[in-house]
Amino acid sequence: MKVGFVGLGTMGGPMALNAIKGGHELVVNDIRRDAASPHVAAGAKWADTPRQVAEVSDVVLTSLPGPVEVEAVALGDDGLLAGLAAGKAYFDLSTNSPTVMRRIHATFAKKGVHVLDAPVSGGPKGAKTRKLALWVGGDRAIFDKFKPVLDAIGDQPIYIGPIGAGSVAKLVHNCSGYAIQTALAEVFTLGVKAGVEPLALWKAVRQGAGGRRRTFDGLVDQFLPGTYDPPAFALKLAHKDVSLAVGLGRELGVPMRLATLTLEELTEALNRGWAARDSRVAMLLQEERAGVDIKVPEDKLRAALDEQP
Repeated sequence: MKVGFVGLGTMGGPMALNAIKGGHELVVNDIRRDAASPHVAAGAKWADTPRQVAEVSDVVLTSLPGPVEVEAVALGDDGLLAGLAAGKAYFDLSTNSPTVMRRIHATFAKKGVHVLDAPVSGGPKGAKTRKLALWVGGDRAIFDKFKPVLDAIGDQPIYIGPIGAGSVAKLVHNCSGYAIQTALAEVFTLGVKAGVEPLALWKAVRQGAGGRRRTFDGLVDQFLPGTYDPPAFALKLAHKDVSLAVGLGRELGVPMRLATLTLEELTEALNRGWAARDSRVAMLLQEERAGVDIKVPEDKLRAALDEQP
């Protein structure tokens, strides 16, 4: 396919090269002309503006820093909207705002152009090695039509749902990762200040129940099906464990902001009378605050696990 690519930075540059390796004819643009040197050397054509990229492409991909840059490239005077004809498609690979992507989608739809959000996860290393997840929101038929292009960029392009769904998934993934990072910093400083050598501590916890499991795998047992009885690990025991950790932090003078918040959540759950239920039942408190009710049928969960073991 004739593929346009705008944004040849740390992520976009390697992804665009992989598109060429995948056999696609490429035209590229970036605010820095020299960023395209490897791509032109590999057979890509240079275009002076995003509009020129769009005019000669069947599908255009962008990899940009954020919403402001995406809107400028998509909707600017020499932007993609001015160059894309009806029936063509635009995938944004950036980490972006779902609201911005829905607005761009609506604007492009008036011209008959398909817009999909397709943020990626895997970092610069994944961009180079093609070990990337792409989470795509938009028209399923358009995702299927251009999947060969996405396959050239990453090994896990997945359709998530309507426009904006890909961006939502990316924000959930990234925000949870940094929240976990903050929690790990907190508890590791506690462990080291309590006298455990850092590498020994890391080796120990890595072999624990949490360390042996992928980050999101634990959600399938209680949270997603909404099943907290009988308990795998009772709430009253979890409350005791976190109380001990917070108490140790107090003894040692280690700030335990996230652990204290966690203890407050577990205490509120105890006060609901949930002591003998599974410790994850405290997650229901956030469901109430958010006004959502999460209950995935067991058969759908099993099918998802079979699909993505």
